[in-house]
Amino acid sequence: MIRWLTVWLTLLATAMPAAAQNYLSRLPEDEIIYFLLPDRFDNADPANDRGGLTGDRLKTGYDPTSKGFYHGGDLKGVIRRLDYLQHLGVTAIWVGPIFKNKPVQGPPGAESAGYHGYWITDFTQVDPHFGTNADFKALVDAAHARGIKVYMDIIVNHTADVIKYRQCVPDTNCPYRAKGDYPFSRRGGVDGAAINPGFAGDAVQTPDNFARLTDPGFAYTPYLPKGEEQAKTPAWLNDITLYHNRGDSTWTGESVTYGDFAGLDDLATEDPRVVAGFIDIFKGWIDRFGIDGYRIDTAKHVNPEFWQAFVPAIRAHARARGIPNFHIFGEVALGVFDTAQLARHTRVDGFPAVLDFGFQIAVIRALAEGKGTDLLAELFANDAIYEGGADTARTLPTFLGNHDGGRFATFVRQMNPGADAAEQLARVKLAHAMLLTLRGVPTVYSGDEQGFVGYGGDQDAREDMFASKVARYTDHGLLGTTSTNAVANFDEQHPLYRLIAGLAKLRAAHPALRRGITTVRAAEDKPGLFAVTRRDAASGERVLIAFNTSAEPITRQIAIASDVAGFDTLDGGCPAAVSAPGSVRLTVPAFGYAICKGRVNP
Repeated sequence: MIRWLTVWLTLLATAMPAAAQNYLSRLPEDEIIYFLLPDRFDNADPANDRGGLTGDRLKTGYDPTSKGFYHGGDLKGVIRRLDYLQHLGVTAIWVGPIFKNKPVQGPPGAESAGYHGYWITDFTQVDPHFGTNADFKALVDAAHARGIKVYMDIIVNHTADVIKYRQCVPDTNCPYRAKGDYPFSRRGGVDGAAINPGFAGDAVQTPDNFARLTDPGFAYTPYLPKGEEQAKTPAWLNDITLYHNRGDSTWTGESVTYGDFAGLDDLATEDPRVVAGFIDIFKGWIDRFGIDGYRIDTAKHVNPEFWQAFVPAIRAHARARGIPNFHIFGEVALGVFDTAQLARHTRVDGFPAVLDFGFQIAVIRALAEGKGTDLLAELFANDAIYEGGADTARTLPTFLGNHDGGRFATFVRQMNPGADAAEQLARVKLAHAMLLTLRGVPTVYSGDEQGFVGYGGDQDAREDMFASKVARYTDHGLLGTTSTNAVANFDEQHPLYRLIAGLAKLRAAHPALRRGITTVRAAEDKPGLFAVTRRDAASGERVLIAFNTSAEPITRQIAIASDVAGFDTLDGGCPAAVSAPGSVRLTVPAFGYAICKGRVNP
């Protein structure tokens, strides 16, 4: 396998030298990202389906009929689908976590597998269910030969659930124990015996201070089960004192950063040893594989001081290794529209970018819920509050749905039960037009380009791209096709695939669609018109983009710059001439859009 890969990569690099040479110079806002979970993308090597383990599914984690277990997808599968991704217009692949995971965890009767990659035991190697470190290097090299970047999904907030608490039997329902009630200075509460003399609290984040935190029994009595004392790699991760050990997060107050994330072992990221350890780990992945960026899971559950040290260290290391545009973006998951919280993590934590949950929520409101387009206008008005303002906002990865919260097509179907398949598809198409033309870095979730719908979030939004054996994945139709998840879905003629590919070409050809300054020209408090102009400062290119989120055609006068004399149609229908200096009359069909390049008066 390695021999034929080496030959193929050599031929590919020879055929595409420009791509191999130029991808490093692209800025983050020039990318189109494709997010995939390796286990659910393509299975090119059935030999690794069980990860080298033997026994039933509770030992190997493999059960292709269950949505909560491994299905067999691997890194070789991603390699063999690079043509498919390149034809779609993808320039960066965000690969779900590939680190070695605890194969199965959970209480009896409620077990599931680490197919998603977020239950890490070894931060230094690829999970055998996905392949080997050599397979990952082959993927990165093959992608780079095509000019495609590779971003890794990483975690520092937690590891797999290995640490147990003696007060919690069985190992479920361990309520969070707050610092006020269970201070570091007492064992098991304020009335307990004195411990950790001289420890000044975790706000004093120095090696000398944390060297005094030797007893982890301040809240619970944590221990490592027999046989799992050395379960994690690197070895320092097996030190119980490097974890918070305060029980399950309630998702409020201090528990957001100190609580166990659904039972997972929550690292004490205030400790300088943890900071240095993770910087060393993730410098190493850059050194060994030459990757191009990190998407950081559960970023808001980590203290700001950690990121203030980690982010600049990683970016500086990448630059020193010849990767000048290393893209780091954090996940700050939101269920409500709150751009202030997103922006805070760029200002306080120092994140260069965060996933744009605000964009997702605004588009859901406009096209899935059928509300107004005014929230989109507010979204762009709030770009000013990010550290770096609009320049930073253009680097935020925008998305419509994901593997946690659900697919955009699912929201459309659930929120518009009376809409027929044609209207549902039209709404989903319009949402993708927004994704590919508005500011930010478009991020397509694997399967969306094939009309995947699903029933909801988490496991219900993690369907296989290859032929699935999960009944809940195969019992319903997809949008835009007669296909189902019972067969492989890599159809380059699917209407959503073709739409995305076409818009990706437009985006690549027009700098205003990638880097243009956004000016909102029209928004409404009901379904209807949303229009913006985007102007590229370097080239002067100007583009007017108009969307109609209603079921009726709209004709409207739209304010524009007074020196624009007319438009060339890039997509949709555009007027050749303006109505008057500073105004253009535009007609946009139901659930349609127009992309118009301005012609400026000499």
